[in-house]
Amino acid sequence: MSRFKRGAKVDSRAGFRTEKEEPAAVPYGLLKTARKSGQLNLSGRGLTEVPQSVWRLNLDTPEEAKQNLSFGADDRWWDQTDLTKLLLSSNKLEALSEDVKLLPALTVLDVHDNQLTSLPTSIGELQHLQKLSLSHNKLKELPEEVWSLKNLTCLQLQQNLLEHLPEGVGLLTNLDDIDLSNNQLTAVPDSLGNLNHLVKLNLSHNKLKSLPSGISVMKNLRLLDCTHNQLESIPPVLSQMASLEQLYLRHNKLLPYANSDSFLSPVLEAEHLKHLSTLSVLELRDNKVKSLPEEIKLLQGLERLDLVNNDISSLPASLALLPKLKILTLEGNPLRGIRRDLLTKGTNELLKYLRGRIKEDPDGKGDEPDTAMTLPSQAKINVHTIKTLKTLDYSEKQVACVPDDVFDAVGSEPVASVNFSKNQLAAVPPRVVELKDSVSDINLGFNKLTSLPLEFCMLQQLAHIDLRNNLLTSLPMEIEALMKLRSITLSFNRFKLFPEVLYRVPSLETILISNNQVGAINPLQLKALDKLSTLDLQNNDIMQVPPELGNCTSLRALMLDGNPFRNPRAAIVSRGTDAVLEYLRSRIPT
Repeated sequence: MSRFKRGAKVDSRAGFRTEKEEPAAVPYGLLKTARKSGQLNLSGRGLTEVPQSVWRLNLDTPEEAKQNLSFGADDRWWDQTDLTKLLLSSNKLEALSEDVKLLPALTVLDVHDNQLTSLPTSIGELQHLQKLSLSHNKLKELPEEVWSLKNLTCLQLQQNLLEHLPEGVGLLTNLDDIDLSNNQLTAVPDSLGNLNHLVKLNLSHNKLKSLPSGISVMKNLRLLDCTHNQLESIPPVLSQMASLEQLYLRHNKLLPYANSDSFLSPVLEAEHLKHLSTLSVLELRDNKVKSLPEEIKLLQGLERLDLVNNDISSLPASLALLPKLKILTLEGNPLRGIRRDLLTKGTNELLKYLRGRIKEDPDGKGDEPDTAMTLPSQAKINVHTIKTLKTLDYSEKQVACVPDDVFDAVGSEPVASVNFSKNQLAAVPPRVVELKDSVSDINLGFNKLTSLPLEFCMLQQLAHIDLRNNLLTSLPMEIEALMKLRSITLSFNRFKLFPEVLYRVPSLETILISNNQVGAINPLQLKALDKLSTLDLQNNDIMQVPPELGNCTSLRALMLDGNPFRNPRAAIVSRGTDAVLEYLRSRIPT
């Protein structure tokens, strides 16, 4: 009987919940099983705090010991296993108790997707901890005791409010995985360089203006993601990183330099580029890069080069000398001298063209005649471009309307490409309709357009429309008449709804509508677009990704970053389109 008396004292402990409250939150069977398996999963149970019985799991006499005097082989509670794995993700926890120290055998503690604003200092006593998942919380700082967890191999801190990362992080020398993305970091410490087991470092979606020189000694780092920061230069320290294979610098502030139009030079001299010969992926989209240096040819391992949405007007022929280059993306650049149809034929054709240029012009000086003519309005129009390249270019003039002289200069020439980007146009020039029989590509990006006129739908040959960086909120339904339309770019406008008419253009292969305020998409209508391979919905207001989107199997590139939805999780999104579609299909109700 003495055993029962001892057990009866349990209720008198401060902070211990009454027996009546607990079963709703943590079924007793779970605790019983956890004592045997050493693992307890309480994810997604709506918990606002962790019941005391969880922290005291390995200390207290279990309930069945108070009720049974005879035990089967499976019920010997004194043979219980120490808890090593505790999963508390997707609850409503605002804090963890200092009693976490009562589970000193933990190797995995997962509290991601809660509302934690702080961590207990006693977390430093969990010296066996190997994986600590704190992502998707509201942490502004971490207690210094975290840096004493010497056995930690995985630390997930993404999607918090961290503004500062102490030098102490460099003490976690066994880390091979740390995710610091989607925080408020303005700098990272030099001591990161001590983490020489790291293979991947995700610093994306912060406010970094530079990288510390210390990271140059990270000899095993293969992937560095600095997407969506405020970097103005490619840090020279990268040239010393012998194993770096993938470098992501999308959406930074990479600028040309005073003494160079190139984004790599002089920050990375030819010598430095030679050391980056292991680099296989270089992503520089959404910057202000103006040109590439001829030395790009030194990146002999490069397989994918992403230059979408920059200010590149010409390409060095030496790109053709990269033996492994398979994917070169250039959409959204004011490229001159390269026909749009060549760009749409893919990387192989483009490299073939550039190789031809090397043969014709081995010195790279070029011999394009200067046939710009000045008309009475002072509109400088390149007649040579109209005749040989079938292009009408009147971009970057900052004008509110396109002078008649520009259209007059076309004469009877069949113009295939029109570029009126980077002006101050509040309306589409009405005379564009005169080009309806030949124009297949029109760029009206970076203007002040608030709507498209119905006449726009007379341009029946249109295959590519670029309307990025305008003030559009809708598209006319008449656009459905454009039967040859293959791509439309609507990024950086003011759409709150996905344009209904786009569901009715079956020829569409690419829809880019990032950086708007789109709240939802219709997966059933989208599935009807069976040629659609690229859909960019980044940085919109999508709260829920419909599972049926997984049935849109024609998609090869689905971009969803920067939306407020919770599922799929960032870890799934980061694995790419196929993984996202597969996940979504698994969520379709059967």
